[in-house]
Amino acid sequence: MEKPILTPSDLAAIEAAVREAETRTTGEIYCVAAEESSDYWETPLAWAAGVALLAPALLLLAGVHVEAPDAFVGWTAAQVADAAGAAVRQALIGAVLLQGLLFVLTLILVAIPPVRRALTPRGLKRERVRSRAREQFIAKNLHATRERTGVLIYVSFAEHMAELIADESIAEAVEPGVWDRAMAALTAGLKRGEPAAGFASAIGLCADVLAQRFPPRPGDNPNELPDAVVVLSSD
Repeated sequence: MEKPILTPSDLAAIEAAVREAETRTTGEIYCVAAEESSDYWETPLAWAAGVALLAPALLLLAGVHVEAPDAFVGWTAAQVADAAGAAVRQALIGAVLLQGLLFVLTLILVAIPPVRRALTPRGLKRERVRSRAREQFIAKNLHATRERTGVLIYVSFAEHMAELIADESIAEAVEPGVWDRAMAALTAGLKRGEPAAGFASAIGLCADVLAQRFPPRPGDNPNELPDAVVVLSSD
């Protein structure tokens, strides 16, 4: 059984950090931890197709080439043409078979999760993480808080990437660069192998920012979203 990306104690610590942070602001902080943001199946397909295209070049490097019989040893023109056609067909069949073999072998190799992730361009992974974070922002109703003060902290463990999305009221009041310290703290915790500590630090720093612009109102600070971190499986 694979080790979970967050242990029960991690989940409890992150939930406690969110609960404490939201006592200091009318903002809502929501955490999502994903095992992986995409299956990236286009990566093995692209690599398999690219490697398969090398088949003709590999045949040439191996010394395989098409030759017509010597026309000056008693062969008729028709015999030469027939023999040349047969040689071409054999070469083409060999190239197609080699291409198919290379395609299948490369597809199987690159489909192995660590290999697939390593060979996926970082830009594509970043785009998928951002896309999944935006999906979660909508799916978890962070856009539906009373004062549009939801903040999503999203971590995708397989890609080692994180995203922070703030709703429109916060985005209008806070410069995007303000969140850099929170994201740096989160990333540092993840690199140390201490995800709960990274989340807690980021949550606290986000609360510091929100408390300045959106302080709590005594008797009117409802908890609109669950405090528990959501874990998304890659299955």
